[in-house]
Amino acid sequence: MEKLDDALQEHYATVLSRNPGEREFHQAVLEVLESLGPVVHKHPEYLHQAVIERLCEPERQLIFRVPWTDDQGRVQINRAFRVEFNSALGPYKGGLRFHPSVYLGIVKFLGFEQIFKNALTGLPIGGAKGGSDFDPKGRSDAEIMRFCQSMMTELYRHLGEYTDVPAGDIGVGQREIGYLFGQYKRITNRYESGVLTGKGLAYGGSQVRTEATGYGTVFFTEEMLATRGESLSGRRVIVSGSGNVAIYAAEKAIQLGAHVVACSDSSGYVVDEDGLDLALLRQVKEVDRQRVSVYADQRPNATFVEGGQVWDVPCEVALPCATQNELDGAAAKVLIDQGVRAVAEGANMPCTPDATRLFQEAGVLFAPGKAANAGGVATSSLEMQQNASRDSWSFEHTEQRLQEIMVGVHGRCAAAADEYGQPGNYVAGANISSFLRVADAMLSLGVV
Repeated sequence: MEKLDDALQEHYATVLSRNPGEREFHQAVLEVLESLGPVVHKHPEYLHQAVIERLCEPERQLIFRVPWTDDQGRVQINRAFRVEFNSALGPYKGGLRFHPSVYLGIVKFLGFEQIFKNALTGLPIGGAKGGSDFDPKGRSDAEIMRFCQSMMTELYRHLGEYTDVPAGDIGVGQREIGYLFGQYKRITNRYESGVLTGKGLAYGGSQVRTEATGYGTVFFTEEMLATRGESLSGRRVIVSGSGNVAIYAAEKAIQLGAHVVACSDSSGYVVDEDGLDLALLRQVKEVDRQRVSVYADQRPNATFVEGGQVWDVPCEVALPCATQNELDGAAAKVLIDQGVRAVAEGANMPCTPDATRLFQEAGVLFAPGKAANAGGVATSSLEMQQNASRDSWSFEHTEQRLQEIMVGVHGRCAAAADEYGQPGNYVAGANISSFLRVADAMLSLGVV
């Protein structure tokens, strides 16, 4: 807490005492508060009107059990969450995560981040997040359907296109969104397309939604590099993860001329000096649902390193796209020593505070997740627009809108950092710009 302004120390202490054991949430709050000292000194009304306290306390927290029956007829019980954090800018918006690690602290960290990420897009959406400790790995389609139907049977009463609009996250893709939407429609007797985003194209989904988070991360990276007269063309790039975000970040980087040579999963990482074969990677991960080692088995010049860290691979641009706190200080030092020039968070808070600090001290361009990976929720908002107008846009038009939004996100971050005396500090810029938008809206709405 040594970097935390004295005016905010008490507020962070309150967060710690009111939310014991929720370390990811504590980390997310501290990361934002560390940027806000100059803001609250310039605008003391934010402290006088308890904006910080209100921002750190969710408007609503839902915890409920999800009973379902597996293929052997055994009853299973999971726990599910929806944290509706802040609706000052619009209806709650944020994904659902299905993973054994999900507990209240992770959902609150994600929801808190979502407030600021959504604000940075410039679109009228509030912040929320949800999920369950259900693990879809190894489960049949029928089991996943029964789980999703049971979860929506409780969750539906809290949702609506003007209330709360979930989307996907880790473990929740088009399959899960389809089952959830089908149950919502069945229970409510309404075809309310805008109540969930990330839907299939056949029933109201948006072009580019699958690609959006990865594409947006790369668009932001390209904008950062341009501030130094550079680009991704010819750069050696690595990504962590091999899921949706990683694959499409790699795809867009390759389209912009980068040489993407490595990706990973929980078993280890693969290096392909010929450049990743994305068609094969999609087949292995999305169709066959296999480990990245299977990719290496089918590429003569690819190498699989079991249990290793992809950050050991030399690169000029690193895109952490897997999960929170995957890149620590030791890994950051390795990347810096090997000449990394830019790091952009495709996942939510994948870099530890030590890693972030080291990148900034070394002059590495660093994009925090709330800015760099805002493309996913931005395109979800575009999906909501299309659903509301009963319209459907082309891939090219939607991608152009996504790129425009990400250029705007970069511009807002850069401008706020400049205004508050921290040019080039995208962490401070993202936190300050998004906080100001949400805080001003909160003040306009009164004490609610």
